[in-house]
Amino acid sequence: MKRLCGIAIVLSTALLGAQSPGSRMVEWPAYGSQPAHTKYSAADQITPANVGQLTPAWQWRTEERPLPNGARAGSFQVTPLMINNVLYLSTPFNRVVALDAESGRQLWAFDPESAVRKGWSAQPHRGVAYWRGANGDRIFLNTGNRLAAIDAKTGALVTSFGTSGFVDMTAGLRRVFPSDQMAQSSPPVIYRNLVIVGSSMSDTMIYQGNPPGTVQAFDAQTGKRAWVFYTIPTPGEYGNETWEKDSWAINGHTNVWGMMSVDEANGIVFAPTSTPSGDFWGGRRLGANLFAESLLALDANTGQRKWHFQAVHHGVWDYDFTSAPTLLTITVDGRRIDAVAASGKQGFTYVFDRVTGKPVWPIEERPVATDTDVPGEVLSPTQPFPTKPPAFVPQGVSLADANDLTPEIHALAVEEMKQYRLGPLFTPPSLRGTLMRPSAGGGANWGASGADPESGMLYLKVSQHTHVIQVCARDDKYPLVGSGVVSDIPYNTNCPVNTAGRGPYAIPRAGRQLGNIPIIKPPYASVVALDLNKAEIVWRSTLGEGVAALRRSPLLKGVTLPDRLGTHGNSGGLVVTRGGVIFAAMVDPYLYAFDKQSGREISRVATPFGINGAPMTYQTRSGRQFVVVANGGGEDATLSAFALPPQ
Repeated sequence: MKRLCGIAIVLSTALLGAQSPGSRMVEWPAYGSQPAHTKYSAADQITPANVGQLTPAWQWRTEERPLPNGARAGSFQVTPLMINNVLYLSTPFNRVVALDAESGRQLWAFDPESAVRKGWSAQPHRGVAYWRGANGDRIFLNTGNRLAAIDAKTGALVTSFGTSGFVDMTAGLRRVFPSDQMAQSSPPVIYRNLVIVGSSMSDTMIYQGNPPGTVQAFDAQTGKRAWVFYTIPTPGEYGNETWEKDSWAINGHTNVWGMMSVDEANGIVFAPTSTPSGDFWGGRRLGANLFAESLLALDANTGQRKWHFQAVHHGVWDYDFTSAPTLLTITVDGRRIDAVAASGKQGFTYVFDRVTGKPVWPIEERPVATDTDVPGEVLSPTQPFPTKPPAFVPQGVSLADANDLTPEIHALAVEEMKQYRLGPLFTPPSLRGTLMRPSAGGGANWGASGADPESGMLYLKVSQHTHVIQVCARDDKYPLVGSGVVSDIPYNTNCPVNTAGRGPYAIPRAGRQLGNIPIIKPPYASVVALDLNKAEIVWRSTLGEGVAALRRSPLLKGVTLPDRLGTHGNSGGLVVTRGGVIFAAMVDPYLYAFDKQSGREISRVATPFGINGAPMTYQTRSGRQFVVVANGGGEDATLSAFALPPQ
């Protein structure tokens, strides 16, 4: 197969003139800027005073067209790396590309030909990892079940790694399963000479004996597996008793598909885990189900568990823990603490001493509703609630939350809401349908968190939306169907509410001409600033205009709406800069800039398509700062760079 070649469309290639003596290169060497995953950059050329002057600098298109086997490129969700004036990124077809950081000119491209392999799916791929070696630097790509080592200078496979440049990450695991059931979405992390990867077994694979999640480490030089941690413990391992009636043997998932972070000084890798199979019915996996929906602190050298925290016991809300744990040092009551902060879909930020695992502020086990009409379900009587900091999004739903943009919309929203079970956070799924908030998308999701290590501030890009969970018996009328679905689960969520597409809208989706008007009041997305020294929310700013279909609704004709209603969604993210600007993005076709201190939206700049990747920034060798973001998907996938006008 011929390699697909991206085309660099250079909008502005003018070079800067003489730079000031203080000019310096500021790299972005890891997905989250640093292994601590702060998404923080020391670049300070762009400030609140001049960010309004940002203009397009260059664009690069993937040009990935459908292949003869029917493979299509999906959403472009990458966040590139920048090392030594070169950008490194992965594409929706899992190619790896190197670009000149100043101009966007393509330097090389490597195609692992993943899209032509059996079992290909258009699952998002969000980046690569960079390893500095004595005999040459390498790019590591995790694609499907394979880990590839690529020469950073030439783009060629490093054939001495694994077998001709690839390692099969399913080989030798304790449970045998088809290799094409392993997927990868988040990039690896690097610790010394180890490449550490998670796993992403599809939620649609729900059958007895389906694969459990793993965290694995491989030698960066040879490809030899150094260690593996299984997220579903077997007999004799810590937590096995939380899988009652030997359910550990037949259940899978509990993935680490979100972002990991690394404490290099203490040799700890922090891994957030997802829900077991299936997401909304746990009748075949009674018990708390460690280590699902947990923060794992693993010894980066050996893979041994150092400590863990489970945020959801016996999860049936799809509250995956996916946002990267953020490492920073905070000062609490005069005491300096090397902390790890993990933010979840359910709307809480949990803060721990990163070495001991002791909560910085108490986390209480509180009673929650357990009355459920779903056959076979046995819920946990308590769930963890942090006493500090406060929840960063509203939790739970009542009729008081009904959308009130107009009296007519309010009446329609109340009528729709009365069909479902309502209640606080952790209200059980039901046969009738339970309206939950935050939704299964969060809250905080994979691109949510960033921090300022100089101030101890944590910043979150969050959604404030609802989701209906209706559980029903699987039968001929409502089978679990879809591309790539393999399921023998007796209860699922492919029920009348879900198949009719009604969901959390004041107007059922069947009447799309009326528009998608959310069932609850705006805003629907925000950027939130948390002071982790004081465990307080400092500011909250609405992010995005709101979905275009809402504004076009005939029910809102003549109604003056706020400029910002908030655009909910899982995509995008934010980046924090020393220059005082936070860049944030979601599915809107705009890159937004906020003042780091006040939260005021300063400006925004248009992108060719809706933004799907978390933004990043860097300063090149010439001294010019760029902000780069991935937008679009399929044939329209575009990497867009912005900068101040040349001096």
